Amino acid sequence: MLDRHNRKVNYLRLSVTDRCNFRCVYCMPPHGRAWLDHSEILSYEELLRLITVFNKEGITSVRLTGGEPLVRKGIGDFVAAITALGVIDDLSLTTNGSLLPPLARELKEAGLHRVNISLDTVNPASFARITTCGRLEDTLAGIDSALEAGLTPVKLNVVLTEALSEKDLVYFIELVYHQPIAVRFIEYMPIGGRCINGFDVATVQKLLSLAGREMLKPTVAVRGCGPARYYQFPKAKGTFGFITPISDHFCTACNRLRLTADGRLKPCLLSNKEIDIKTPLRSGASDSELAEIFHEAVQEKPEGHTLCRASGYPAFERSMFQIGG
Repeated sequence: MLDRHNRKVNYLRLSVTDRCNFRCVYCMPPHGRAWLDHSEILSYEELLRLITVFNKEGITSVRLTGGEPLVRKGIGDFVAAITALGVIDDLSLTTNGSLLPPLARELKEAGLHRVNISLDTVNPASFARITTCGRLEDTLAGIDSALEAGLTPVKLNVVLTEALSEKDLVYFIELVYHQPIAVRFIEYMPIGGRCINGFDVATVQKLLSLAGREMLKPTVAVRGCGPARYYQFPKAKGTFGFITPISDHFCTACNRLRLTADGRLKPCLLSNKEIDIKTPLRSGASDSELAEIFHEAVQEKPEGHTLCRASGYPAFERSMFQIGG
């Protein structure tokens, strides 16, 4: 389906929970937030109905997010149920990786195609500080389990914070030389978490080139629906990606909607605009009426966000963990 700016919208980021076993400083406010009551969160049956309706309007790619999606019970069965619909071409999941080892094989067999795993640093102390309560070894084990299960291409999401060091860059370079992994560096977005120091994407790209002693070369995009620009060192098995929502935004190619765990459609991540679909859904709305709400959300997509460091940041009503990224 085309929005009013002639962009094809075919990608849904679907949050299955706002709960998470980490407390990343850029994702949650320092004072915390109360979790949604279970009754407020869309059931798997409700989500399956919406996926079916949205698919008829053009949605062919779905990414499961949270919070941390793996904390929700029955996630493997839900993946299998989406697969059984037979209408989604690309089914992926974003996770912190810590809960993945016992689930990776089950998720692959259920029909999940691939995962994105958050990993901002491989320094154990810095990792613990960024995540507040996470253990680096758990996330590294999650990466290994994803590779072993064939949830590829595995993508690592590295938010550019003060935790990133030259030792981290050396680790990531070694990783992409030897593993079919895409390491993506993402500009920090100040949505509901604590303000932290970030790094410039261009600076990181320069450091990678110097550290690798060979210039990064542009390469074809890795499978997925995201906005990363990918580069590769010669003879490397993996790639580096750069995602620049602030300094060089990609709004002209935006192809997505977001559905929050409590049933709000968000036309844009960096906007407070939301459209309630849970209330009509639970009030007996027909498929055609739900489709009209989907149409409304698509047509509400702005031409571009207004976030820039020069003009400052607006007040966001939700934190990142409540949206799903």
